[in-house]
Amino acid sequence: MLLSVRHRFLFVHIAKTGGTSVRAALEGRRWRDPWYPAQFLCSRLSHLSGHRLAIKLPRHAKVIAAKELLPREFFDSLFKFAFVRNPWDLQVSSFHHIRRERPQFLGGHQDFADFLRWKLDPERPYQYHLDTSIERQSDYLIDLDGRTLVDFVGRYERLAEDFRIACDRIGIPTPSLPHRRRAADRTTDYRSYYDDDTAALIARHFARDIALLGYRFDPD
Repeated sequence: MLLSVRHRFLFVHIAKTGGTSVRAALEGRRWRDPWYPAQFLCSRLSHLSGHRLAIKLPRHAKVIAAKELLPREFFDSLFKFAFVRNPWDLQVSSFHHIRRERPQFLGGHQDFADFLRWKLDPERPYQYHLDTSIERQSDYLIDLDGRTLVDFVGRYERLAEDFRIACDRIGIPTPSLPHRRRAADRTTDYRSYYDDDTAALIARHFARDIALLGYRFDPD
């Protein structure tokens, strides 16, 4: 989650949706925010305490957390936005990210289909780096009654275009989007990773996202 007091925006960072690039593009704006030194200090204190001080909005916090922590008038004044991604594509991206940067979390499953079944097994012990990427994206956007709290939902599939829309809404020139954490070792088309069973597994687990966000396995 990225909060700018000066520019009155709140970016809700859903894992594996291009958020690292969005954060990097907007970081320069934070440095010129008069509130940034205080935010930076709180962030460092939170890190040094093992995040036990409750003084920082986590990187992948849901928008409801900001609503509960921030003053109502201030929260309502923010332009709140997020990016989402096709759930089938997101899981392929997550698999390659974990295999490349945190292979110890693969649980011995080098095959995508085997890893996916193990990852979505409700009996598997919780692991942050796995479970963040199987959170339902819609949960990041809504309150406890299911009402959408964000003002704009962009899509990873048109990241540059929707980022320009978000910057226009914020009222800032659009900075360039760096390419961060792009997997060089994956097949371009996510559909080639799936068979009927694993495609249906994603459809069941992310049914709420698919219904709310309008994604399909075959977008054409």
